[in-house]
Amino acid sequence: MPHENIGFIGLGLMGSAMVSRLQDLDYHVTVCANKSRPNIEAAIARGAHEVETACALAQTSDIILLCMDTSASVEARMRGPDGVIAGLQTGAIVIDFGTSLPASTRALGQEVAAAGGYYLDAPLGRTPQHALIGQLNIMAAGDTAAYERARPVLKNLAENVFHLGNLGDGHSIKLMNNFFGMTVANAMAEAFAMADQLGLDRDKLYTAMSAGPLHSGMMDFVKAYAVEKDPNQLAFSIKNAAKDVGYYTQMAHSAGVDSVMSQGALSALDTAVAEGRAALPSVRIGAGEAIGGSYGDGGAGGSAAAWTESLFSSLHHLK
Repeated sequence: MPHENIGFIGLGLMGSAMVSRLQDLDYHVTVCANKSRPNIEAAIARGAHEVETACALAQTSDIILLCMDTSASVEARMRGPDGVIAGLQTGAIVIDFGTSLPASTRALGQEVAAAGGYYLDAPLGRTPQHALIGQLNIMAAGDTAAYERARPVLKNLAENVFHLGNLGDGHSIKLMNNFFGMTVANAMAEAFAMADQLGLDRDKLYTAMSAGPLHSGMMDFVKAYAVEKDPNQLAFSIKNAAKDVGYYTQMAHSAGVDSVMSQGALSALDTAVAEGRAALPSVRIGAGEAIGGSYGDGGAGGSAAAWTESLFSSLHHLK
């Protein structure tokens, strides 16, 4: 049995799959409910120990793992008398698997260091299905010694584990990744919508475009729904897609620049949210692989639905 005591907060789609994987490998896991109970109950049924607060979880954990939907959610669980930092053991490692704001990550890192611990950002690539079999991509960053200590746990969760630099660099790169993916997805969706407007066949459009250098995994994800009506590859909520692109624009502003290219994607996603489609699944994000966003409690969910059609509305509104 692995000797590290693992604390896990955020058993949504991705988090619950990661906990299941850790339990398969006989890790001792302590959990703390975030927003919902069903996945907590499933983990307890397999031997996980539940505590009421993040502070209590930290008091019994060598490595604390968070898989949550927003930076605000992470901050709420980290700070305060019931938070992780209040109960942190000296030398403990805290890892944020979500897609968070780099500035928030660095601020929390300073607070964790002051409490005698280490903070790593390690956003995720691929899907909950990959998590179940330890085949995620993990984009880690932060203190090198702490990363090396945590690496065996990360390797049990992932096929590929990257150490990308200083604290916050993992979240910065993940936001760039998701911005790029959402921009491509929106462009492909609008191309299909324009084909509809012109009376052109979507499949013929895809066949012509994909024969050249434009072909990509993201193109295929959008095409799967738009042409084949296959919803099974849509595994990332519109709400989280909009959040991630919004975080990207905030990161750009913090760097003293304005992002031009993100505005089209953000406008389309915000329109879909305003139309009441926030919880519908969107396209998985990634460069050659599917990359999920923040699969914490309250993250991606809902029945298989037409995320692509939501993006089409951004064109049809121009009529």
